[in-house]
Amino acid sequence: MKPLNILLPVHVFFPDHFYGTETYTLELAQCLKRMGHNPTILTSILYGEKSPGGDRFTYEYGGLTVDCTDLNTQPLKKFKQLYSRPDLYPVIADIIQQRQPDIIHVTHLMGHTPVLLEVIRDMKIPVVATLTDFYGICPNSKLIAFDGSPCTGPNRRSTNCLSCYIREHDYEFSSSKTLAPLIRKDNKLPWVSFLLPYAAELARFSHLRESIWDAIDRTEHVRKLYDIYACMITPTDLLHDAYVRNRFYPKKLHKINFGINLDMVKAYRHTMTEAPVSIRFGYIGQITSHKGVDLLMKAFADLTGPPATLSIYGPRDQDAAYMAELDRLSDGRGAVVFKDTFPKDQLGQVLSEIDVLVIPSRWYENSPLVLLYALATKTPVIVTDMKGMSEFVKNGYNGFTFKKDDASQLGLIMQQIVDNPATLLQLSKNADYNKGIMDHAENVLDIYLAVLRNTENG
Repeated sequence: MKPLNILLPVHVFFPDHFYGTETYTLELAQCLKRMGHNPTILTSILYGEKSPGGDRFTYEYGGLTVDCTDLNTQPLKKFKQLYSRPDLYPVIADIIQQRQPDIIHVTHLMGHTPVLLEVIRDMKIPVVATLTDFYGICPNSKLIAFDGSPCTGPNRRSTNCLSCYIREHDYEFSSSKTLAPLIRKDNKLPWVSFLLPYAAELARFSHLRESIWDAIDRTEHVRKLYDIYACMITPTDLLHDAYVRNRFYPKKLHKINFGINLDMVKAYRHTMTEAPVSIRFGYIGQITSHKGVDLLMKAFADLTGPPATLSIYGPRDQDAAYMAELDRLSDGRGAVVFKDTFPKDQLGQVLSEIDVLVIPSRWYENSPLVLLYALATKTPVIVTDMKGMSEFVKNGYNGFTFKKDDASQLGLIMQQIVDNPATLLQLSKNADYNKGIMDHAENVLDIYLAVLRNTENG
């Protein structure tokens, strides 16, 4: 087989961004390179981030060439730019023309927006995707409704998407004395969103017309462009089912679980043999409200009996108000320690210093890599009982699950572990994850080859 030129677009990338999708893209590209192919990365600098100037630049990271567009060159003026950026078309087209890829593998469209797919369509290049979150379905990528509840996707007229838009941009609507008192009430907002597309035809609401229809039109605009993909990889049942339910071309969806870098944690893949005297709980990830760190801290604060500790690894500068709330919840207790982020090659060591990893997310996590690494290091895990995590963590077998947003139930589980540390021994024995990133890369390469064969024959 001749080496393939493979372009992997991702919304953001190392070294400044280092979470799940970025790590997946990096490790997949490195595996493809070890297999003899020529992968390169296409990423972006988001609004407000520092840049060297110009609309694009190139750098090297992890043995890979990275092309980067700078979104600061075209300031964000309206919502539609978040899903349609025709001004980026010539920039993206020029980069793709320079790289001459045989196939393109998109791991996240945010920043590039689906205009990337328009470029790919017009250049007639085969393209596949790994759906790493709900970006295609949901403007906030998280499937969280305006009131914080889980969402299943846009309704028939996408007016629930309009509700989310209004709640997030209420300053546009509160100038209206009619709308202002209604849009802040959860029980009124859905009715307002249902009626506004009709009301927008009236002169008194005409100034809102563009915003209303931009919020509503996103659903079909994005869904239509996803048909350009020859194949979409879904790493979990959760993601697969969500895209099927929202009519994103079910025949093109192909489930493949993520792989992880087993070499990175092989020295730490040990079953717990002695029950710990003092339980060390841990959290690793973003420190934001949708990740539910406050739930964990509330549950931990209520623990009684033998002393336990809680280590929270993550950036403290993502949300100042939320961080202030967490500082208040910790109340200076030495048992709660905020620790910085760390190089990813230290993940095995960090997990070895945790007896139980807790992932208390309020949103639909899509097989977070830290969960898979925890299982690979035989570390028991407590997770929110939602698909995407519960399909890997079986309650009472290799960890525990608890109801979303229920700090009380989470606290009962943590208390049970504190009271009976020997519980962890069997959980640790059962915990495991064996699929390596190279296994996943081989699955992906098979998809590339099938797509390229179909393209040649079609």
